[in-house]
Amino acid sequence: MAFTPLPTRLVTDRFELTPQEPADAGWLAVLFTTRGRGEVSEAEARERIARMHALTAEHGIGALVLRPRDGGPPVGYAAVVVGRGTVEEPELAYELLPEAHGRGYATEAARAVLDAAHATGRARIWATIRPWNAASLRVAEKLGFRRDHVMTDHDGDLVWFLHEVPAVPGHGGGPAAAGG
Repeated sequence: MAFTPLPTRLVTDRFELTPQEPADAGWLAVLFTTRGRGEVSEAEARERIARMHALTAEHGIGALVLRPRDGGPPVGYAAVVVGRGTVEEPELAYELLPEAHGRGYATEAARAVLDAAHATGRARIWATIRPWNAASLRVAEKLGFRRDHVMTDHDGDLVWFLHEVPAVPGHGGGPAAAGG
């Protein structure tokens, strides 16, 4: 099935979400380093940005930076990526700089990206979250994800959540039309 590409610009109350740019490498390196898996350099962040651009061109989905509409510096990203999913059923991902936590930014941006992902024609979007990540679990709940199953990998348990477009009554149980 062919899907329309994810928009390259989404606007929420507080953010304009746009693709990563090479100029984002500095703060993205800091964000990637906060994951606790070693320091990420600006050069490595630029390489990751280039890879994301290639994946976006190939699959029509990718990461969008949360750029505050008031002109402040970027605070994170929200994305729809293949990740642990597939092109047909991708994964929602979001990540914020530590100083941006606790303000509802992830929920606001992830909702916009999730809605845009469904508008591409995708009926099912996944999210995978570690059980210890209470903040991300709350975001998934607010967005209407439902717990589907748990898998265990080298880092421990991983909870899989699913968000499906509601079926339209009388239309064979398929996904609702975008905006409908």
